[in-house]
Amino acid sequence: MEIRNIANIAHVDHGKTTLIDALLKAGGAYHNREQPAERVMDSNDQERERGITIFAKNAALTWKGGKINIVDTPGHADFGSEVERVLRSVDATLLLVDAFEGPMPQTRFVLGKALEIGLKVLVVINKIDKPMARPEKVLDLTLDLFDSLGATEEQLDFPYIYTIAREGIAVRDLSDPHVDITPLFDFIMEHVPPAAANIGGGFLMQPATLDYDNYVGRLAVGRVYQGRMRGNTPVVVLDSDGAPRAAKTSRVYTFDGLRRVEAKEIFAGDIVAIAGIPDIYVGETIADSEDAEPLPAIRVDPPTLAMTFLINNSPFAGRDGKFVTSRQVFARLVKEAETNVGLRVERDATSDTFRVSGRGEMQLAVLIESMRREDYELQVSRPEVIMKKVEGKIYEPIESAVISVPEDMTGRIIEAVNMRRGMIGEMHTAGDRTIMEFDIPTRGLLGFRSAVLLMTHGEGTIYHTFDHYGPHRGDMGRRTAGSLISGETGKAIGFALGNLQERGRLIVNPGDDVYEGMIVGENNKGNDLVVNPLKGKQLTNMRASGSDEAVKLTPVAPMTLDAAIEYIQDDEYVEVTPLHIRLRKKILHKAERKVFDRRAKFV
Repeated sequence: MEIRNIANIAHVDHGKTTLIDALLKAGGAYHNREQPAERVMDSNDQERERGITIFAKNAALTWKGGKINIVDTPGHADFGSEVERVLRSVDATLLLVDAFEGPMPQTRFVLGKALEIGLKVLVVINKIDKPMARPEKVLDLTLDLFDSLGATEEQLDFPYIYTIAREGIAVRDLSDPHVDITPLFDFIMEHVPPAAANIGGGFLMQPATLDYDNYVGRLAVGRVYQGRMRGNTPVVVLDSDGAPRAAKTSRVYTFDGLRRVEAKEIFAGDIVAIAGIPDIYVGETIADSEDAEPLPAIRVDPPTLAMTFLINNSPFAGRDGKFVTSRQVFARLVKEAETNVGLRVERDATSDTFRVSGRGEMQLAVLIESMRREDYELQVSRPEVIMKKVEGKIYEPIESAVISVPEDMTGRIIEAVNMRRGMIGEMHTAGDRTIMEFDIPTRGLLGFRSAVLLMTHGEGTIYHTFDHYGPHRGDMGRRTAGSLISGETGKAIGFALGNLQERGRLIVNPGDDVYEGMIVGENNKGNDLVVNPLKGKQLTNMRASGSDEAVKLTPVAPMTLDAAIEYIQDDEYVEVTPLHIRLRKKILHKAERKVFDRRAKFV
């Protein structure tokens, strides 16, 4: 049976996972009585809540006697390391492009990686049913993108097809009748080369991702590059330096639809899963001999952002979580770094703090959210950009970004981009919206998503991806609002909060537990202010119509983890527990903060 291995790549929200839904339904991946969920490949809770793909996943279909292995990849730039490692295990990619938006920053990133490896790229223009769709123009823009990325003559002559993924429709030409997704299957079989089936040599397989099964333990998922192997077989694992260690497989699996199916034997060319090697890592080589040459190590772009993780040492520590010690937090971070090659974890030798580096705020926020759902308590600092020093000069990460906003709000967005040291490139209008392309330091993007939503009343969208390291662009403004800091410990009282809300936005409700040094709101005047949210109304026998009015509090929007990470300053922490997200000062007591600030002036 011929095997074709293909990855599905695109910018976030261009329809990758929806397209795979249509392929799975048409390819007979479900039994007659099964009712598959929408975006079935997004099986993780956070993927469903955020509406994005975070982890790469495998599926397999049989079509006209051949097998098609499909790998669904993330579309968000922060999870680019997932894309980089799975591209090594396929022979071609389906590049989805929105028929209205066209190529976006992440489109450039994933396409660049595919062309660099030398993969065949099949272009899919999706969402051609949009009222403002412009498929012919988007096809021209995609060709321009190929050209700007240095594609070869052969790569520039890419095949393309049009789809409406949500309705399960594909057409070779825009004038063709809309029937079903069958033309896309034929398109794949026609243009994706069959995988090389070199079964005669020694066994070679490299894990691109890791999975876990409660019954068989850790699973290595990746492509078999050479040879064949059965389960319950002795093997040799070679690390990136070629150092061997003995191991033994317990079971081997192939994929059928969304299911992992135990197989008697696995062969070269197929994407498989191997169980029985508890210490296997991404990028290592599984072989049948110590003399085998290890496969090239999987390399990913370096992290651009770092955060400090530490145990929760607030007055409310240990109330909610099960895992609260530094040993437990560090063990969890190390476990994450084993499977997520885009993360780096370093431990401070002199304190119980850990520096975690990644590709962006969302990648780190997903990790923190996963930990709190697993009953961990911890605190995290404000994200810090990783700088480089080249010939005595400071270089910082520069990102390529695209903002889409209503046309009448363009001016304030341009002003905000300039304040954050961004440089506007192309601008064009589509309908009643303006789309702006620009490059901006990663520093300037910290908290910018929330600012864009605020300025555009929720109508603006921003996408960005790492582009290059460039010379440092100088200082930029910080958060203009100060913090309202609790000077007492206890339960917040509505009367006190009613008086405080005149000073700025509150982030706590009456009855919430607060402690000294905890942030209860923001101060519009720009400086930090210590307040008493526990102060009740003075009780007397005197009554007056003015002083006895009911307290009217503005509803408080819950502080999400992503918003909290964007909001805090350098001297603040986000306290994360299974039940609460709180903001606090690093130094809780007012007198100690004053001493620290005084000393800092003389350093």
